[in-house]
Amino acid sequence: MAKGKAKGPKGKKITLKVAKNSIKITFDGRRRLDLSKMGITTFPKCILKLADVDELDLSRNMLKKIPDSIEKFQNLRWLDLHSNQIEKLPETIGMLQNLSYLNVSNNKLTSKNLPVELSQLKNLRSLNLGLNQIDNIPTTLGALKELHEVGLFDNYLTAIPNSVAKLPKLKKLNVKRNPFPTPTDEELFVDTIKRIESLYLVDEKDLCHPCLKKCQDERDKLNKLKSRVPSSLRKPNFSSLMTPNSTAKENQAEWR
Repeated sequence: MAKGKAKGPKGKKITLKVAKNSIKITFDGRRRLDLSKMGITTFPKCILKLADVDELDLSRNMLKKIPDSIEKFQNLRWLDLHSNQIEKLPETIGMLQNLSYLNVSNNKLTSKNLPVELSQLKNLRSLNLGLNQIDNIPTTLGALKELHEVGLFDNYLTAIPNSVAKLPKLKKLNVKRNPFPTPTDEELFVDTIKRIESLYLVDEKDLCHPCLKKCQDERDKLNKLKSRVPSSLRKPNFSSLMTPNSTAKENQAEWR
């Protein structure tokens, strides 16, 4: 007797009733359809009747494909598809103009299966593409001027386009564990988005030993530079003037 093809795992069937019972109200009053961790293998067509939800969570399932019909979720602001087996995103994802959060990390996405239409998500603030098989980031993502956070960790990247690294509102860019040409490249890409938001002046006794040592080394470097400047051009040095900041002291552990 001939053996047939091995079938994949049979996923849980999601009915409209199950889907309706999975709608939750978030703390800020939005309607979230939470179908995470339900063993789903194919996108449930029945949820298209609930396309007016604000948030959709299909994470931690076994989905391989997201259909073109995802465009019907025009109210979506939050879409979580992480930890599935998705190999390709549909071009119609670019139609979700209200989307501000998109997480497709821990899937099987490659560079060629990232649709150019992602660049149409003009209101996107957070994009997570980590833990995939991406070896090239399209420069068109530089059109997403509202992006605050981008996750590109654990991929096969050897470079980050300047159009992405220098996005005007970018606060966090995670590119860890990619095969960059040199160890310093990862630090370079992260450094391009550093922002100085606060400056704290603290007493030396309030600093931990490593922080104090670093400050002293930097001060020594600065003093060497100053010694090369003619004395007539030097500014007064108020070495005894200190302004302790209690907030900085309390937050040492957080910033260490």
